[in-house]
Amino acid sequence: MYPPPPPAPHRDFISVTLSLGESYDNSKSRRRRSCWRRNVILFFLALSGRPAEVEKMKLEVLPVLPAPQKESAEPEGFADILSQKRQRHFRRGPPHLQIRPPNTVSKDGVQGDAKEGEAALGKAQQEENTQRTVISWRGAVIEPEQATELPDRRAEASNKPLVLASKIWKEPVPPNERQRGVIEAFLHAWKGYQKFAWGHDELKPVSKTFSEWFGLGLTLIDALDTMWILGLKQEFKQARRWVSENLDFQKNVDVNLFESTIRILGGLLSTYHLSGDSLFLSKAEDFGKRLMPAFTTPSKIPYSDVNIGTGFAHSPQWTSDSTVAEVTSIQLEFRELSRLTGIKKFQEAVEEVTKHIHSLSGKKDGLVPMFINTNSGLFTHPGVFTLGARADSYYEYLLKQWIQGGKKETQLLDDYVKAIEGVKAHLLRQSQPRKLTFVGELAHGRFSAKMDHLVCFLPGTLALGVHHGLPADHMDLARALMETCYQMNQQMETGLSPEIAHFNMYPRADHKDVEVKPADRHNLLRPETVESLFYLYRVTRDRKYQDWGWEILQSFNKYTRVPSGGYSSINNVQNSHRPEPRDKMESFFVGETLKYLYLLFSDDLELLSLDTCVFNTEAHPLPIWAPA
Repeated sequence: MYPPPPPAPHRDFISVTLSLGESYDNSKSRRRRSCWRRNVILFFLALSGRPAEVEKMKLEVLPVLPAPQKESAEPEGFADILSQKRQRHFRRGPPHLQIRPPNTVSKDGVQGDAKEGEAALGKAQQEENTQRTVISWRGAVIEPEQATELPDRRAEASNKPLVLASKIWKEPVPPNERQRGVIEAFLHAWKGYQKFAWGHDELKPVSKTFSEWFGLGLTLIDALDTMWILGLKQEFKQARRWVSENLDFQKNVDVNLFESTIRILGGLLSTYHLSGDSLFLSKAEDFGKRLMPAFTTPSKIPYSDVNIGTGFAHSPQWTSDSTVAEVTSIQLEFRELSRLTGIKKFQEAVEEVTKHIHSLSGKKDGLVPMFINTNSGLFTHPGVFTLGARADSYYEYLLKQWIQGGKKETQLLDDYVKAIEGVKAHLLRQSQPRKLTFVGELAHGRFSAKMDHLVCFLPGTLALGVHHGLPADHMDLARALMETCYQMNQQMETGLSPEIAHFNMYPRADHKDVEVKPADRHNLLRPETVESLFYLYRVTRDRKYQDWGWEILQSFNKYTRVPSGGYSSINNVQNSHRPEPRDKMESFFVGETLKYLYLLFSDDLELLSLDTCVFNTEAHPLPIWAPA
């Protein structure tokens, strides 16, 4: 399901076997001999007066990205990478194309990142000999059957495909007043993280401490590309140093496959594309390999959790199911990792999942149930359909994979268009009294007027599809749903949306369209509304979407900002006097919410153009692949 690689490139060496009865083992000494033989051949060709043949043996390399930097704490010339001017991309012209730059090679002929992989493998084997018992993050003691070793990178990367992709970054124009407001908000959030949670997963701004989920610096990694986009060079430089010196994936810890893929793998890949710094690609490849044991199930539908230190993967304690959204919303990241590294197993694993879901029965006009069993590979809990939690990003990634792959994989597009028709047929209703269009849920034929804030991704996804040529009536639905998501914020006292809304479907005096139950009135600093505002503005150029985003930013500043640094989710969006901070700043606030606000307010519509990049579900931009 990915573009075929172009013909194999000419190699810049010639290997001649001078002895008999010996096998080639890719050892360092053998590679030295191969280089020596090449030099001897060049020497004799030059003496024989045949310079043309000599020139044929030379390969000119013209990377578009800056050459990969050594993985030191602060590489030489790092300031130049941050500040250098990049060639401007004009939307109407042909896209700039990039080929992954060659790996740096050390004096003894061994690739630098291959060395790092060998060292990590040795460390993993050493821990395996001394530690076999796995303690999951839920406290259950599990005895793994067999730990999974890190594969030998030299064998896997022997045939890297040269699949082209659009260049996603250009030097932006200076920020305008509203963008400077976003920068100030980010710096306030970052101040709290630096002071009280540096290197940890999440900030607890009220208690001035931190919380851990995976113990991998989630907030820092999620925010790397945001800092680059906002032009915060000093903050990016400090964060890069932490990644270089402290980010170690050889840890006995369970991670959720979906959450760690979209936040960590996606964040590292996007930062590599923005900066050209090979440190981030090397870390992404290491992490991607450690996630692969999750796919070792009878059905190839991945487990929800994997221990990145031991390789033991498993379902949650209470079920053998995975959620459909989780197993179908990791494809953008693993496909791009394959494109960059040439290791096909990443892409093959996730595309096997996509093909399997495509062929399953149990759908309703393109709508899918929320759960799938990792043993049987079949949908479970059939008859329940939602675009909220556990199913939302399945639909988003159908469209975005089609765009990422150069609009060639028609099966993805067909599934997406059919699903949107299913939404129209079964899940759309209008509220009273303002006749807001909303997306409800269906359970065994019974409709519920419940809509998660998560569903507010949909107007943006619909607008993105229209931008790439899908029917105009998708834009009509996008506009209507965008109005609804705005009202979910506007009709609350704080101007911030609840986590879940229920819509009034019948005319009743003194009732608003949006009603909130006490258990649902919290706000987690989620990005979905401002994400869709970004897409709607990019596609329509209607400035009211910028104004709506500015209102939401002011509400965040008024009701969630903590004076000592950071922002906190709140318990009650309906009480402007006592919003009740929950003492947690989710990593997606700096990774998604503030990033989308900054892009929404941009006067430069080519800043991360929708024609050259696609955003993963954690707002990390990845390049669109060019035609082979």
